[in-house]
Amino acid sequence: MTSSNHKANLLVELFVEELPPKALKKLGESFAQVLADSLKAQGLATADAVVTAFASPRRLAVHVSHVAAKAADQAVQQKLMPVAVGLDAAGQATPALLKKLAALGAGPEVVPGLKRALDGKAEALFFDSIKPGASLAEGLQKALDESIAKLPIPKVMTYQLEQGEGAHFQPGWTSVNFVRPAHGLVALHGDQEVAVAALGLKAGRSTRGHRFEARVDKIILLTADTYAEQLLHEGAVIASFAERRAEIERQLAAAAAKAGTNLKPIEDDALLDEVTALVERPNVLTGRFEEAFLAVPQECLILTMKANQKYFPLLDTSGKLTNQFLIVSNIKPDDASAVVGGNERVVRPRLADAKFFFDQDRKKTLESRVDGLAKVVYHGKLGTQGDRAERVRAIGHEIVKQMSLATLPFTVDAQDHFAVLDSKVQQAARLAKTDLLTDMVGEFPELQGIMGGYYARHEGLRDGVAIAIEDHYKPRFAGDALPRNHTGTVVALADKLETLVGLFGIGQLPTGDKDPFALRRHALGVIRILVENNLPLALPELVAAAIPVFGELISNPAEHLLVFFSDRLAVSLREQGYSAQEVDAVLALQPERLGDVPRRLAAVRAFAALPEAASLAAANKRVGNILKKTETHVEAKVDEALLKESAERALYDALQAAAPKARASFEEGDYTASLQALAVLKAPVDAFFDGVMVNADDAALKANRLGLLATLHKAMNQVADISRLAA
Repeated sequence: MTSSNHKANLLVELFVEELPPKALKKLGESFAQVLADSLKAQGLATADAVVTAFASPRRLAVHVSHVAAKAADQAVQQKLMPVAVGLDAAGQATPALLKKLAALGAGPEVVPGLKRALDGKAEALFFDSIKPGASLAEGLQKALDESIAKLPIPKVMTYQLEQGEGAHFQPGWTSVNFVRPAHGLVALHGDQEVAVAALGLKAGRSTRGHRFEARVDKIILLTADTYAEQLLHEGAVIASFAERRAEIERQLAAAAAKAGTNLKPIEDDALLDEVTALVERPNVLTGRFEEAFLAVPQECLILTMKANQKYFPLLDTSGKLTNQFLIVSNIKPDDASAVVGGNERVVRPRLADAKFFFDQDRKKTLESRVDGLAKVVYHGKLGTQGDRAERVRAIGHEIVKQMSLATLPFTVDAQDHFAVLDSKVQQAARLAKTDLLTDMVGEFPELQGIMGGYYARHEGLRDGVAIAIEDHYKPRFAGDALPRNHTGTVVALADKLETLVGLFGIGQLPTGDKDPFALRRHALGVIRILVENNLPLALPELVAAAIPVFGELISNPAEHLLVFFSDRLAVSLREQGYSAQEVDAVLALQPERLGDVPRRLAAVRAFAALPEAASLAAANKRVGNILKKTETHVEAKVDEALLKESAERALYDALQAAAPKARASFEEGDYTASLQALAVLKAPVDAFFDGVMVNADDAALKANRLGLLATLHKAMNQVADISRLAA
């Protein structure tokens, strides 16, 4: 190996037309990472090189520290062929060997220096050579091509070059495919330009700043290290996406504080990322709209301001919308009144549209829209939204029935309570999808459910029904709140089960990273509702109750759907910090009531911390393996008269004392106490396996000992399959 030579920091920039804002962050990260990784792989940058990504609306760039002008040479050893093939009886090179060496650029003179070594059973010839390290120009060209090819471009543009190099270049005819037309390429190693090319551009050292506020037309970069500073001072551009985002956050907070006491901008990371991708030097300004618009539901106003204008609405301490909003401008005039006034004029008709939709929608009741659901196709194989609403009603009725049965024995009050609940569920389920036919939801689909709740309250529907209509999509995403009342909980469960059972029943399962119907999210929603509300409902029974409402439209999806639920639950629990062993131990028993799962996991974790746990888990695994190997089913039954050995008698006595305590705690729902009651079995279990032959010659003794082990296995695996904790 020869050492690499001069090292300096490297800067590469692609200067382009405005990049798609929602993709900019990922484009910048990918461009920087792929290019840097390629340089590291080629030996031009060290593994600990500092990689700094830059991304603004008109540029993708990366700064990499300590990049070598030339990679170190590498010693390479290559297997040629077996000695018997490469050398003749006299030890001279055969034509086959000479041909192989010639292909590697070597002549007959290297034959005496070839190494011999065993390769399997035969001796082979090996050729040692030095592979020259890549020059920076060669390596950077490869890295640049790779980083461009691997960009996560949402949609490629095709454009024609007006300037270019090469015999085949024709102005206006040579096409390039890229995310946006590229107009400049910079490659600086320290203060030296690197001769690379991409997208019809040759690398230089000049770039451009802000479209309107740059101090100079062209910025001539002095070195790789002055890039960000020169862009800021000469070009009025904050090149770093992260620094620009932080500056916007700082200005938003300052503007909110200036706008009023305890006001704060709405928190929205996606909007913040998008706005960061729209401006090169942010300037936050405050606008206002007429207070009369605040009569419209604030979700509508907030959504139109965020989605259409990229504004940050200002909220008070209670989260209520005010009539002020923050504008992130890309220019910084001495007098900002024209910018503010222009934005206020633009937002006014948007808010007026929202008010018009709201006023028009309230002229019709939700009930009057029910028949219209029969004209809205849900799925070609599953019918209309009207069909779907009826199925959700039927499933909701079955859920209420299961809830009522779980609280037996009935009292008169309980029966009345469930009758009222069922009535509310039926009404909410019937009306839950009707807001899909409103003007507001037609304009803003994100407001479905939310607007139904507003319109239901406007009509004075029964207490809880409006909330249920609003909440029946919840939880919509990870971390979202659950439905706020019993009616909403039942309708949300019914709605998600209808979706899952129906789509699984027609074979529309998620595949890989494709899940167009968000079935994973629906499954996690069902799991969260059951677990976090600790509902006395068994998932298999819920699925079984939902299947008949589809009639002949679907085949029975229960088996596949329950496996899907189990997989999603396992993933969710591991993401919450439980170990794979803990999750496996609990889910191996396929607990029907998911509300029990957190307490079972807590019990398993507490048990695993006991000094006896490892030994008992290993013993449990051994018992399970023994029972699996028996040809007939072993009943958990013991004949005391056949307990001949002191060790088996001691284990039996210990079980007689511990098992009832474990069972009592289990039935009371104290799973931790149930498992810990078994800790006393460690010594007798160890003694049993040390001193008792299970497979005795006497068939009766053998059967009795297997019965003892089956009794032990049953006692130990009520809360979880303890054997899954064994190393």
